[in-house]
Parts: sequence; structure tokens; C-alpha cells
Amino acid sequence: MYKIAKENLTALFQKIAAQQELYLPVKTAGQVNFGVWTDDAQVDLDTLKSVKSPKDVFFPQSETLYTCIKDGRKLKIEPEALKEQSFVVFGMKACDIKGVEVLDRVFLSDPIDTFYAARRDHGTVVALACHEPEESCFCKVFGVDCADPVADVAAWMIEDTLYWKPVTKKGEALTASLEELLTEDDAAEAKVEAEQAAIRAIVEKLPYSHLSLEGWNGDVLMEKFNSGLWDELYKPCLACGTCTFVCPTCQCYDIKDYNTGHGVQRYRCWDSCMYSDFTMMAHGNNRTTQKERFRQRFMHKLVYFPANNDGMYSCVGCGRCVEKCPAALNIVKVIKAFQKQGGEQ
Repeated sequence: MYKIAKENLTALFQKIAAQQELYLPVKTAGQVNFGVWTDDAQVDLDTLKSVKSPKDVFFPQSETLYTCIKDGRKLKIEPEALKEQSFVVFGMKACDIKGVEVLDRVFLSDPIDTFYAARRDHGTVVALACHEPEESCFCKVFGVDCADPVADVAAWMIEDTLYWKPVTKKGEALTASLEELLTEDDAAEAKVEAEQAAIRAIVEKLPYSHLSLEGWNGDVLMEKFNSGLWDELYKPCLACGTCTFVCPTCQCYDIKDYNTGHGVQRYRCWDSCMYSDFTMMAHGNNRTTQKERFRQRFMHKLVYFPANNDGMYSCVGCGRCVEKCPAALNIVKVIKAFQKQGGEQ
């Protein structure tokens, strides 16, 4: 295991950025989100969670797929180039990494999404353990250990020192390229284990850490779908889509055309199942009420996805929807509502 003083992290970032692109938490206008590192970027490793998850490093909020250009009577299609440059994502938390695993199930299944696959192939993830999880966190419910993130490199910030552990071949290659800045530390293991124990002790005390998923799985489709609880649960929903845009696992997108004046770009952008025009077809929307759209979101997270992905839930317990929903609706409230009905199926 290696270490580097916190005061030397800028030199580490400069070294990485000189070799490949570097994405990390950056504060802009008081908000922290993952962005490209620059010399004047205000890096923020102290804020526990970025507003949006860093999934857009692999699944951008908007990306061009191809451009159609008309030349006289001829029509030429120019596909957008796939990602070719290697990059590093520094500071991802364990819940967000689990979110990428969920996206892998979607975009790397046949037929493979080549845009997503290219980014996954060229990306190296440096995970940062959560020093002090917050009350809105419930990652433990979904089997995530925020004290021991699984990535190409695992890192822990303990006081003024960052401890660095390469895990995969990608991680070892990145570590080798930074060897002049990293120092081996034989005592690091003991320090990290103590930090992990402290983090897990905090997790045990969080209000949602012991939330039960009993009665939620891929085998209860019709029972949950037809429950009368949805009739009341959805009513405060504003259909704003905030929950879907901050979520690390939401993968819905729309495909649109944009006339640039020099051709037509076909691009895709994030969409939300909470919107009335989501998946609009010639005859209209197949989910015509907000109740149906609200139910769809949580049924997908807790029933549909595990039914088709070996029991893996499409929620990682990051708590962003708990914090950001203006109507105080979130997946925790939904799960608890069913528990109050005696585990109603």
C-alpha cells in the first residue's frame, strides 16, 4: 500500500492529467460535481456526495451519435468517433461504483452499447472511501461497503494523508506511472483497517442502514404492481424528474435530432420515466397517469431489475433522492410504506 500527503495531491493530479484526462469532484457556483481537472479547478474531496453521480463520465448526459450531411442530392452519414483517449475518474464513492455495475448490466449486455463500452475500456477508477457517511445514506442495505470501495484503485483519506491501494491491472499501471509521488508504507494496512472500522461503526448508527427489503424481489411483480398503496404514495409527486437525474443507476435516454445549419446531428440525452412525454409513441404515452409513472420508477428499481439481473437491485442507497426530492418522496419512503402494511405483497 502507498501514501501521499494531502498537500501533495495537486502534484498528483498534475501528473495524471499530463498523461490522460482526469475527472474529479470540482466545486462550481457552490455545487460539487465531477468535472475535468484544470490548474484553476476548485477540487473538493471533502464533500461526501456530488450533486449528480459521476455516471456521466461513462454515460454522458448528452452525446452525439452521428451527423447527417446533405451534399446536393447525396446524403452522407458521419458516425461520432468512439472514446479513444484514456482517462482517470478520481474520488468515486462505493455507491457510485456500484451504480456503474448496474449500468454495465444494461449497456454491456447484448447488443453492446459501443459508446458506453469504449468509455469503460478507457477509464480507470480511483475510489475514495467515505470518511463520514451521512444520515441520508443507506448503501449497506444493498450490499455496498463504503469503507472498502471496489475499483481499480482504492483510497482512504485519513487525517492529512491519502492511502492508495492498487487493485486491478489498470490500477497497477496507474500506480506505476505515479511512483515518484507515492511512498510505500508498511504501517498503512493497520491505519486503513482502523479507519474502516470507524466508518462501519458510523454506518451501523445511520437511520436507514437497517431498512428491510423483505418482500421486494423479482418474484412479487403482480402483487406489488396491483397494491392499493400506489394510489396514495404518488400524490405529492411533482413529476420534476430530479430523482432520476441525480440517481447513479437511472439509464433512460431519449434520441433527438438537431439541425446545426450544416447538417443534422442525432444525439441522445438523459430522460426520465417521471415525465408525461417519456417514451411517447404515435398513439400517445403507454403510462398515462402520474401514478403509473411513479410506480414504474420504484417497481423497476426493486422488482423488474432484480428479476432480470440475478437479484441485483437498481438502487445503491446513495441517498441523493432522499436529499433532493422537493416533495420528500424517495425510495426509502416507498419501502417503509409497504412495511407499515405488515409487509403487504
